[in-house]
Amino acid sequence: MIRLLMPCLLLALAGCNGGSTTVELRESMRREIVANIRQGVLPFWMDYAVAPDGGFYGTVLRDGTPVPDAPRGGVLNARILWSFSAAYHTFGDVAYRRLADYARRYFLDTFIDKRFGGVYWLVNPDGEVLNAFKYTYAMTYGIYGLAGHYLATGNEESLEAAIDLYRTLEEKGREPQHDGYVECFTQDWKPLDNYFNNAPKTMNAHLHVMEAYTLLYQCWKDEELRQRLAFCVELFLDRLYDASRRHFNLFFDNAWNSLVEMDSYAHDLEACWLLCEAANQLDDPELTARAGQVALEVTDACLSEGLNEKGYMGYENYDGKGKDHAAWWGQVEAIIACVNAWQITGKDSYIEAACKVWSFVEESMVDTEYGEWFSDCFDGEPKKETPKVSVWRCPYHSVRLGVEVEKRLE
Repeated sequence: MIRLLMPCLLLALAGCNGGSTTVELRESMRREIVANIRQGVLPFWMDYAVAPDGGFYGTVLRDGTPVPDAPRGGVLNARILWSFSAAYHTFGDVAYRRLADYARRYFLDTFIDKRFGGVYWLVNPDGEVLNAFKYTYAMTYGIYGLAGHYLATGNEESLEAAIDLYRTLEEKGREPQHDGYVECFTQDWKPLDNYFNNAPKTMNAHLHVMEAYTLLYQCWKDEELRQRLAFCVELFLDRLYDASRRHFNLFFDNAWNSLVEMDSYAHDLEACWLLCEAANQLDDPELTARAGQVALEVTDACLSEGLNEKGYMGYENYDGKGKDHAAWWGQVEAIIACVNAWQITGKDSYIEAACKVWSFVEESMVDTEYGEWFSDCFDGEPKKETPKVSVWRCPYHSVRLGVEVEKRLE
């Protein structure tokens, strides 16, 4: 790939005030990102993550060395399924289709609980279940991955499986008094005694319910699903958003009282554009306008408070800590959120901010030796020993960056 870092960065620093310069900046960034995803990210997963037993390794080191006995996560495998489905749907490469089909079969055979319904959290390479707890988070990615496969291939079994997970989550996962979705249950859907931060409800789980329901509704125009998607959008606008801080709150009790005050720039920025996507699917102009306004307020707050002078978006601010941490996925969400803000407003400053973050990624996070990206940087320096594949390290965010900039900037 020809590296265009300096032209992008210099254009961004110069201001790019309209005209052909701004058009060139957008196109340059789009080409670079798509090339990186197709030539650096996806090939790493195709070459090193596929296990000979019909699944995917649970851990792969920086240089592509697998850890064969590492446990395998339901979320990771659902994200792999979505990534190759979306890549095929967007770019049309039949090699992506083959991996998407392979991932679908493995996910359905290995991670779906045939007795109690839902998605297993963790299994051994031989399929033995290690953690059968039913996390709403894992359920949403199962829906998302299977709906993505249907959208890309028309496979009816995938759509039926996604709908079945949706119905299970609605039946088992909702909190009856104040509505919303509880973070986690036992294998047979009994409530837990305690939760992380004593929070039975989280912004992150509801963010991915909204994300999954947005994609499922694109595939299946069910009225009940539409109502639940509208509930998610209104929840973010009316309860999760703190207008005084211009951030979303993160941890809640069942009655939606916020339990911890912290700012997660990465989650905020991801929520900005996913909120707009969900409102757009509902085809409600008033809701779309409200979502766009909140998205702009949150994006502006994150750019003001979290964007480091070196070009990276800090992960969070919790008692003054976390702003020096650049997570790979946080940079992805910052770029997409900025492109989304540009689409809403037409202001070139958002494209300049996106290009600034992308230039940091190219310079500090792209692993030019082995492919893919480094997962984390601290104060601008990559942490090179972190595995490229793990329970939480996936292709989903990076591939989504390629898909979104291709769709939005082409």
